[in-house]
Amino acid sequence: MKIIVRHRDLDALSKLMKIFRVVAILGPRQCGKTTLARAIGADHYFDLENPQDASLLDQPQLALEHLTGLIVIDEIQRIPDLFPLLRYLVDQNKKRKFIILGSASRDLIRQSSESLAGRISYHYLGGFRLSDIDPAKSKMLWLRGGLPRSFLARSDEESRVWRSQYVTTFLERDIPQLGINIPSRTLRQFWTMLSHYHGQILNYAELGRS
Repeated sequence: MKIIVRHRDLDALSKLMKIFRVVAILGPRQCGKTTLARAIGADHYFDLENPQDASLLDQPQLALEHLTGLIVIDEIQRIPDLFPLLRYLVDQNKKRKFIILGSASRDLIRQSSESLAGRISYHYLGGFRLSDIDPAKSKMLWLRGGLPRSFLARSDEESRVWRSQYVTTFLERDIPQLGINIPSRTLRQFWTMLSHYHGQILNYAELGRS
């Protein structure tokens, strides 16, 4: 699959990294956080969805304390106890910086801001913008949406199937992880209702009655 370089986001991250010792890239699943982080060129990379990397961080201080340079930790919400350790590590060695990746959940933001106050900044990543893509493909962006795997699919049908599966996974797995305990069928109906209002004036009273 072709990779689109997000120059605007890379520039924003570069500016944040000059000021803060820890930068968090937050956004929904499959929005391109990992691809963006790899484009920066980290000295060390840990993906907590990789069992091998996750086992290395079973004892995180032993794994991280001797490392210097830029360290990326992907899916950090899987080990929320890392935040106090990161504060110690960045204070101990000024040659050490972190980029952490995770979903933009309220718990992740609260835990990181409490433990890393004054040391962390946040960069929110969504789908592709018009400025990220070839202007000739603006209609495709409108049709397929900005998530990379949908936008870069080989055909409209492949993109549609991917989006359908993504929505199912998001409603059934990701939303409950954010602490929202609403049946996935109810949420899907709500999303469908909202989509019919796209580009129109939203009448909350009418939506509430529905």
